[in-house]
Amino acid sequence: MVEKLKAEHDIELEWRPFYLYWDTPPEGRDLPDHVKQARAKGSEERLSQIAGSYGMKFASTKRIYNTRLAHEATEYAREHGKANEFHRVVFRKVYADGLDISQWNVLGEAAREVGLDAEQMQREVESGTYAAEVETQVQQAYQMGVSGVPTYVINNRYAIVGAQPVEVFKNALTKILNQRENP
Repeated sequence: MVEKLKAEHDIELEWRPFYLYWDTPPEGRDLPDHVKQARAKGSEERLSQIAGSYGMKFASTKRIYNTRLAHEATEYAREHGKANEFHRVVFRKVYADGLDISQWNVLGEAAREVGLDAEQMQREVESGTYAAEVETQVQQAYQMGVSGVPTYVINNRYAIVGAQPVEVFKNALTKILNQRENP
């Protein structure tokens, strides 16, 4: 969906970290009751339909994964000019393949898939190279009022929360362009 918007509009996309469940231990945790209840009410079907409309498959996560390593690995990818590509592969590994992105084998596969050195990535992340940067970005997200994922922030002013159809983004972009033209 984001790729479709990029093809139709002159937009730039930058993925930034956020911890929906900041206290998730390294091994992950069971799904909270409110997530289970939402799934029982059809949230998974809606996400599956949205994914299917873009030719993608959707797999429900079985647990809440700790995403710290993935966020720090994304910073390594950003430093090497591959952040969006890496994020897209990691996203697929979680939401299409149902894999746990707190595991280095999964992140390593994603790194290799986009042409990054997986072993160097692991060494740099494990040495703490990106920890402070990720923490700063997470704090900025909290300060901006981000409370859900994904949250798309447009022009540092407008937020779209959650998996939404492409029309929601097109409408937001149209409003922003109209505001520029008619201040």
